[in-house]
Amino acid sequence: MLIAGFAAGMFQTNCYLVAEGPGSDAIIIDPGQDAAPNVREALAEYSLTPVAIFLTHGHLDHTWNAQELADEFSIPAYIHAADRPMLTDPGVGVGRALSQMIGDTVFREPEKVIEFVDGEDVEIAGIRWGVAHAPGHSPGSVLLTPDLPDDPETGESVSVCFSGDVLFNGSIGRTDLPGGNHQQLLDSIAATLMGRDDHQVILPGHGPQTTIGAERTGNPFLVDLPDAQKKGRFGL
Repeated sequence: MLIAGFAAGMFQTNCYLVAEGPGSDAIIIDPGQDAAPNVREALAEYSLTPVAIFLTHGHLDHTWNAQELADEFSIPAYIHAADRPMLTDPGVGVGRALSQMIGDTVFREPEKVIEFVDGEDVEIAGIRWGVAHAPGHSPGSVLLTPDLPDDPETGESVSVCFSGDVLFNGSIGRTDLPGGNHQQLLDSIAATLMGRDDHQVILPGHGPQTTIGAERTGNPFLVDLPDAQKKGRFGL
């Protein structure tokens, strides 16, 4: 399995490419501002063919280059219905103050948009992806969990979740933007993440990777969760 990532743009948003390996089909996750050049370089470096773009949510720092890349490669962009309006009007997701950074830039949807559905499995690029709706940071935030093969060297299972801005290393997503709700975000984290294995790797929308176990025991924003939820007894 190939997972390549880099931070791009003024917000240093993590963009990822996921594929079965070099020379295969690939998913592009969260191509934000200024991500397109690095995406093209990574596609060429690993001889990848992009087949879809996955958006963990609709905030502009995660979607800025989605339309450009989707239409360039004639591939669909996936996003939850609740955040889809942000593709054409990103200002609704960032508020009046942050909308100034958009200026006169005009945004439009990619030619093909497919809406994520909570609880569905999306099979694409030879990988089955689990989709879990996790609102709170934005109304349409989703967690994306690929079904990965076991490690060929150790035989151990490999588990990864792309968390967008739901959960970070030592933090959680902000909830002061339009559509954000702090308690709803905590409820989403408890319901969709705390029941997962401690060893699951979290690849967030910003900052370094972490694990469920590390966040369960050390994330200061999760201290108010009931012990049963932090210990993983509040399952999927």
